Amino acid sequence: MARPKVILPENGISDDILLKEMEEISKDDIKWRDGKVWSLVYHATDEHTEMLKKAYTMFFSKNALSPIAFPSLKRFETEVVSMAVDLFNGDKRCCGSMTSGGTESILMAIKTYRDWAEEKFPNIKNPEMVLPSSAHPAFEKGADYFKVKSVRVPVDKNTHRADIKAMENAITDNTIFLVGSACDFPRGVVDPISELGTIAQKRGIGLHVDSCLGGFMLPFVKKLGYEVPDFDFSVPGVTSISADVHKYGYGAKGASVILYRKERVWKHQFSVYTDWSGGIYISPSMRGTRPGGAIAAAWAAMKHLGVKEYLNLAKIVMDASKKLIEGIDRIPELYIIGKPVMSVFSFTSDKFDVYHLGDLLDKKGWHLDRIQFPNALHMMVNPHHAEIVDTFLKDLRETVDEVVKN
Repeated sequence: MARPKVILPENGISDDILLKEMEEISKDDIKWRDGKVWSLVYHATDEHTEMLKKAYTMFFSKNALSPIAFPSLKRFETEVVSMAVDLFNGDKRCCGSMTSGGTESILMAIKTYRDWAEEKFPNIKNPEMVLPSSAHPAFEKGADYFKVKSVRVPVDKNTHRADIKAMENAITDNTIFLVGSACDFPRGVVDPISELGTIAQKRGIGLHVDSCLGGFMLPFVKKLGYEVPDFDFSVPGVTSISADVHKYGYGAKGASVILYRKERVWKHQFSVYTDWSGGIYISPSMRGTRPGGAIAAAWAAMKHLGVKEYLNLAKIVMDASKKLIEGIDRIPELYIIGKPVMSVFSFTSDKFDVYHLGDLLDKKGWHLDRIQFPNALHMMVNPHHAEIVDTFLKDLRETVDEVVKN
């Protein structure tokens, strides 16, 4: 397929014309502000978003590659990591870095465990990681990049959580770490992290908890009185955690953290080259240039909201999620898959093709992601969805009736 021929203009375009063109180009993008999109965007309040824009642009041109040149960014990153460690019940030995998002955090975990294992298990030449089939595809990307074999194990057919016995049986002499999700993307369930931690400790291997989606939600959901399985550094055997500030931490994209229980593991994440004519080059993550705006906005988001507002937002989201789940369950032709722990869930039907239902909902302006095994429609609830729950459930009920009649 030939690329469209676009060339650099001879003369620059004025900003007003350029911005109008960009607005026109974006007209077919999904309209998330009306609450009809159930993924991709995490929005606390308009006021919070405006504050994030100011924080981001204040550090727009700064680069966290050099903490000497920009000590402000070093401070922001250090404090974001510290606040996240505290949130996840870590102690003073816990440490970590900021990354551009969940995928980079996961990639860094895989690279770190690979290099750590080279030191701890020198006889392992073909390292492996064992993970549930529901774990994020970023682990496959990391497996390809860093040549760590991905051993995926089917989840429990009833709970859709990691199957502990099957996970343990999949461990070989080449296994260097296990993976669990809190929560997973497809069903919103939390894997049995405590049991995985026991296995990891017994085997002397790592356990990475992918909490990119739930990390900045689950601690507050638990404080609200909901039942949340233990998943963080309070669990013996958990050696690392990834969590995205730009999801339910309500930071600007892209901001995530990758955290480790001990510095002696974290050190393997770094890339250091000392024989370059340009000087000593040290990088903690995949990127060289590290945009200052996202780091500053992550710090600003966490400081701006604080525990009290995170709890308030979590309550709004969980109240809406509970109402949605109960409303969907009252429709005889539909059912929720598994037992979601927070505000992420999926539903399907044994009566008709649920993708057809999704297509009809699309025509009514709703956007729900399609997932598989089994085919289902997926939802992630944000604070701005609270106002349209009744409207969605009404449209869903009417659309299900259309499908059944036809």
